[in-house]
Amino acid sequence: MTKKIGVFVAWPYANGMLHLGHIAGAYLTADIFARYHRLIGNDVLMVSGSDSHGTPVTVTADQEGKTPRQVFEESHALFLEAWQKLGISFDLFTHTDTENHWAIAQDFFARLLQKGFIYTATENQLYCENDARFLPDRFIGGECPYCHFPRARGDQCDNCGHVLDATQLINPQCKLARPGETHRLVVRASEHFYLDLPKFEKRLLDYLKDKDAYWKPNVLTFVRNWLERGLHGRAITRDLDWGIALPLPGYAGKCIYVWFEAVIGYYSASVEWAKNRGIPDKWKEWWTKDDNVRSYYFVGKDNIPFHTIIWPAMLLGYDENLPLPYDVPANEFLNLEGRKFSKSENWAVWINDYLQAYDADPLRYLLSVNMPEFADTEFTWREFVRRNNDDLIANWGNLANRVLSFTYKNFDGRVPTPGDLTETDRALLAQSAAALANVGNALDRVRFREAIGHAIELARQANVYLQVTEPWKTIKTDRARAATALFVALRVIDDLKVMFYPFLPFASNELHRQLGYEGDLVGTITCETFHETTRSHTVAMYQPGKHTQKWAPSQLPPGQSLREPKALFKKLDEKIADIERAKLGKPRG
Repeated sequence: MTKKIGVFVAWPYANGMLHLGHIAGAYLTADIFARYHRLIGNDVLMVSGSDSHGTPVTVTADQEGKTPRQVFEESHALFLEAWQKLGISFDLFTHTDTENHWAIAQDFFARLLQKGFIYTATENQLYCENDARFLPDRFIGGECPYCHFPRARGDQCDNCGHVLDATQLINPQCKLARPGETHRLVVRASEHFYLDLPKFEKRLLDYLKDKDAYWKPNVLTFVRNWLERGLHGRAITRDLDWGIALPLPGYAGKCIYVWFEAVIGYYSASVEWAKNRGIPDKWKEWWTKDDNVRSYYFVGKDNIPFHTIIWPAMLLGYDENLPLPYDVPANEFLNLEGRKFSKSENWAVWINDYLQAYDADPLRYLLSVNMPEFADTEFTWREFVRRNNDDLIANWGNLANRVLSFTYKNFDGRVPTPGDLTETDRALLAQSAAALANVGNALDRVRFREAIGHAIELARQANVYLQVTEPWKTIKTDRARAATALFVALRVIDDLKVMFYPFLPFASNELHRQLGYEGDLVGTITCETFHETTRSHTVAMYQPGKHTQKWAPSQLPPGQSLREPKALFKKLDEKIADIERAKLGKPRG
């Protein structure tokens, strides 16, 4: 039976370009998963958007002498460009500054307050006397009180994962201070609203009871440890002038804190998507409790508590009929050439820069085979070049190109008609069918490295088959036998095209057409602008196409016309690795 699959993806702070660590952490995995489920016929809704109100946006605005809106809009445009070129197939990529999101976020706040899940309290906050303002947590850095990491943020330590209050930091510093300046921070009291998380503790523990069966062990352990330490109320407002205003009189100058309103974006974006499509109630199909409805949240490991504890608590408090996250397959971190990514030191590969110089699929491939699913992994330019030349060109690309080229030249540009299959022929076709099932099984379980590994191995086996059957030699003495071997190889290539599609959509769509099919396998990505609100912006949207392929063994028919073959991938000069690595740590441009 067709399932409703919600693919909900972390909302990136709109404060500049994304780097490869962000892509490996959430966006590529979500796209692979969404493409697979569309291909097998499930109804997918994949949404996200720019986090317009995050304090990193205001920090960047202060640093660059711009308004937060300028920074957010410039970043939003960069994100849309990256998604199109990288092939990230959002059904909707919006942002948190739409009237739709404001209204729904304020409704969440009001309903939770009315139902007794929000309370007020006076808390101590850090106040910068130089800037004459309370500092949002992201404006503060210092030493973590738990692991003593020297660059902890005011809300969380990226090193040990503890969620923090800025007043806990050792030697806190104002990030607005210019080099050489020291700002005086003092503690002052301010009234704020709190989400009463302890009221949800028992229900959250019950929610976790069946998760051993399919959640990643690292995610489940993290969440259970968090709950075992006991939940505490968490402030959901801040003294800010950029963000969603409180829907209450008498609280001018206070906004709903971004960590609370951003996760509501999954819900509000679903509503916006349905409105934009002219089917305003359609979103409800993904937001109802039903065995055929599953929601997957793709985030990095630093976002685990917000999506496994805080967001489920908010959903429980807002409407008990809403489904909680089915799975949160959070990834670990991707490192770069032996170090963590660092925006301030420009130790990063920025995705928009990458896409100006190189194709999307080689990057998608390397990040897939090196996915940080259960432990941190590393990107190196040398490995990028090697994987492109050895795996994509010498193994998979060479297999597809030489079979298609030889067939096109020697069989009038058509799929040959086979004779009787030998044991060797049947064995390879059986291997192909098994690989297709194994890839699908792994993707169902959100195991990406395992899935692509099965496809890579089948490509290797198909190359071995060609070495054994040698149709380019056999055609001189037994044309019928050569036709049969090429037919078998083309069927396997047709299967591999499907298996690789979630990972390598551009190459698979090109191969799809070379094999004589029309259009793309499933659909295309476009950018559209909607004006249903005064704060609308261009959004990325996936456009469903004619479903021309199933997740089933190839039925490529004898006699089908082929299109003239061309290489699927470009060979890269090995010097690229040294050239690109030398750019790290230096100013862009």
